[in-house]
Formats: sequence, C-alpha cells, structure tokens
Amino acid sequence: MYNVNLNDTIAAIATPIGDGGIGIVRLSGKDALAIADKIFVSKDKKKPSGFKTYTTHYGCIVDKSKVVDEVILTIMRSPRSYTKEDIVEINCHGGIVALRAVLDLVLANGTRLAEPGEFTKRAFLNGRIDLSQAEAVLDIIKAKTDSALKISLQQLKGSLSAEINKIRKDLLDMLSLLEANIDFPEEDLSVLGLGEIKHGLETVNKKFSVILDTSGCGRIMREGINAVICGKPNVGKSSLLNALLKQERSIVTPIAGTTRDTIEEIIDIRGIPVKIVDTAGMLEPRDLIEKKAVLRSKKYIDAADLVLILFDGSKKLSRQDDILIKRLKNKTAIAIINKIDLYQKINKEKISSRFSHLIEISAKKSKNIVLLEETIAGLVYKGKVAASESVLVSNQRHIEALRHAQKLVAEANKSLDNRLSVEFIAQGLKDALIYLDELLGKKFSEDLLDKIFAEFCIGK
Repeated sequence: MYNVNLNDTIAAIATPIGDGGIGIVRLSGKDALAIADKIFVSKDKKKPSGFKTYTTHYGCIVDKSKVVDEVILTIMRSPRSYTKEDIVEINCHGGIVALRAVLDLVLANGTRLAEPGEFTKRAFLNGRIDLSQAEAVLDIIKAKTDSALKISLQQLKGSLSAEINKIRKDLLDMLSLLEANIDFPEEDLSVLGLGEIKHGLETVNKKFSVILDTSGCGRIMREGINAVICGKPNVGKSSLLNALLKQERSIVTPIAGTTRDTIEEIIDIRGIPVKIVDTAGMLEPRDLIEKKAVLRSKKYIDAADLVLILFDGSKKLSRQDDILIKRLKNKTAIAIINKIDLYQKINKEKISSRFSHLIEISAKKSKNIVLLEETIAGLVYKGKVAASESVLVSNQRHIEALRHAQKLVAEANKSLDNRLSVEFIAQGLKDALIYLDELLGKKFSEDLLDKIFAEFCIGK
C-alpha cells in the first residue's frame, strides 16, 4: 500500500542498473535543495540552493570532505518540474557502486527511498498531470514499437484527456438543465429543452463510439499479439523468423530438427508489436528432450493469437502436415508455402481449401516477406488501421470506463424517450460522470493508485 507523505523528500536511482556512461540519482521534495547543499561542492564553491532553475553545475559529491564521485548536478525548482516540487538530479558515473554510494549518502542526509512510480504519482497528486497521463508515462517506458510510442506520447500530451473533458462538459451542461428542473419543478422543461438534452445525449453517445472504435487498434499497438511459426521439420521456420527479423537469429541448416526448443523475439510489423515464436518441428520425438520441445510447441500454438503454418512447396503434403492442419482447425492462421524458388510439388488447392489466407514465399531469398507482413497487419487490424487518428484509447481501464459511461448515457436517452422522471435521467448522467472522473483521476481510491503505480520502476 502507498502512504505518500507529500511533505517529505524522496530519492532513487532513476537509470537502469548496470554499467554505463552516466547514472542519475533523483531527489524530489521540499528539502531537495538543502540536502544538495550538504553533499555537493561546486567548482566555484556556490551552493545549489543559490542556483537558478534549469541549470547544471559541475562539482563533486562529498561525504565529510571525502570525494564520493565527480558529478554534474541539475536543478529544477517548484512548480515547474516533473513533480511540481523542487527536484535535484545528480548525474554520476555509471555503475552500481558509484550510484549506490551517492544514493546512500542522500538517504543518510534526510531523504527516504521512493516507492515504485512515486515521482510520477507526485506529479499526479500535485496536479501537473491527470491519471490517464500518468499511465501514459508507463506506456512510453514499455513501448515496443514506434506506433505504441506515438500513442503514448499523444496521451501524455493530453489528447485523450482533452476529448474526455469535452464529453464531461457536455454531460455537466445537460445535468445542470435537468437539476434546474428538479429544483424548480413548477417550471417544466419545455419541448425545446427536452429536445436539446436528447440531441446532447445522442451527440455524446457518438463521441464515445468514435473513441471506442479505436480501442481495438489501440490495444493491439500497446500490447501486441502472440504469433507462432509452426510446421514439420525442415520447412524453413527458422529461415522465416530470420527473414522477418531481417537478421540471423536462428541457426539454419539442411538437417531436420535443428531447432529443438522455442525461440522468441518481438518484431514490429506495421506498428504491431508481434511476439513471434519459432517452435520445434519434431512431431514424432526421438528422445526426452525432443518430447519436451514438442509439448512446449503445442502449448505455444494453443495460446497463440495468430499461427503461421509453414509448408515446404518443393515437397508433397505429408501425414505430419495433415496433423498440423487438423490441429489448427479453430485457430486464426495464415498458411505459408515456402521454397517457391524450387520446383513445386505441393497441392496448393488442398491448402487453400483449408485456410482463408495463403501466401507463397521464399524465406531464404526474402521473397514476398513484405506481402506476408501486410497480410498479418490486415488480419490483425481487420481493416481498421487507425494509426493516423489523433486520439487512440489503448488502456483497458480507460476502455472499460468509457464503455460503462456510454451505456449509462444510452440508458438515460432511452429513459427520456420513455418519459421517465427527470430525476432518473439526471442520476444516469451523474453515474456516467463518476466513470469519467475515475478515468481522469478526479476521483480515485488508494487501491487504484496502488495498482497503477506498482507497475512502475523505482525512480520514475
């Protein structure tokens, strides 16, 4: 549980642990500058508390006249900082020993170690960003493709928040008309007034639909899909993985069964983060290792969002091919005929009768790999690619909140058509506003904040 005291000063290492050129120790809070005064000695002997905001200074971190590290210190004064508090960032030499020594000294001089995500949590609690923007920070950190990064940056800038706030204002305007009628029942809402509210409810409902229509693409770009390459031994599964990666990741040999275990990589296919798995091809294992490899392959196939089943075009379909075809009966799959650079013996008509999508490629020569990528993207997006949209909703919490709010607005509109009481309609709008307020963080529970910020790393 988080028990954040905004009156204290926090500190943490803000860069990944490991060897590097630079590592950063970050402080935030009312005592950040005073603590920096105690441990930082600048080249000109001036104190950090006297430095101007957004300035950097060369000097040393010292512990009782002993030099701990040679550093660059940056000052960002409240309220124009990431947390809206005074922030000090100490750029140390990279490496855990130097960073740990500086952090220990900072903690010994009056700070406490920050909780995961606490810097961003303070930015939210201090009103610099709303809750959806805070979640976008984590999405930026976890982005696996350029498209995912673009969506997260848009949400951090407040594009989604702006649209939600417009809807929120529309609902509040309608609610004020309804509550005026509740407060002064002798003045019944005119036909014009009821018509205005009905038009407003329908407009809001359409706005919800426009945003929610992007949720499929948004979630795909944010979370990606799990894809599996499968096929009998020596059909070119590893060659296909290498072709999609555009580098040699898997060992390729003419010997059947070279891949004895699954190999996983993340590939950016038209903005989709695809976690692709190259599975072992042994359908009739010869030993215990191969048996375990086959069982693992079957598990990956069962859990996959998309299966790429590979066939050797230079050979006739075998019993092993038929076993895989039957196994994929209820899976979303793309059939791929490989080795089209060789003389073809395979029965293409039989494959095309079993699968809706069939692509012919040469993994070895990277022929038609672009066509395969386009087919994967088209199948995943189902013709609804929305990467150019200004607002995309990708977070499941946001999607659920919007769906609940839209449902309540639709029910309020139906209540208006059925001439139910004004109080009943007003309550529906109030309930819808609760979901929007929770999305933006205008109302929140400590449990919700715990869940969101626990996913962050310490130092962000």
